[in-house]
Amino acid sequence: MAAHAERGMSAPPEVVFNTATDPDRAAAWLPEPLRQDGDRRPEVVSAAQLRARWCSDSAPGWSAEIQVEPADAGGARVRLDLAGGDTDGLADETLANLAREVADNLTAG
Repeated sequence: MAAHAERGMSAPPEVVFNTATDPDRAAAWLPEPLRQDGDRRPEVVSAAQLRARWCSDSAPGWSAEIQVEPADAGGARVRLDLAGGDTDGLADETLANLAREVADNLTAG
């Protein structure tokens, strides 16, 4: 099954993308099947377009892809495509988890 979600975030696109692709933060926001491969870095599909993809060796069929775009007032718009087992509602939850990580990253930095 596949799921799609979009969400605005109150952080610059580069901050959102860097937080999302930081292997030290992945466990806090990626769904469990995509965390099982340890600290494997995502495949950066396009650095210029702020697109990255995660796939799982230990949970075949699971993948996630994000694209981060600029939004009004210096914020970002994040699109997530999630594929795997039961993804119903998981895409929205995943983006909510990423939003918390972005907020923590801004507070810490």
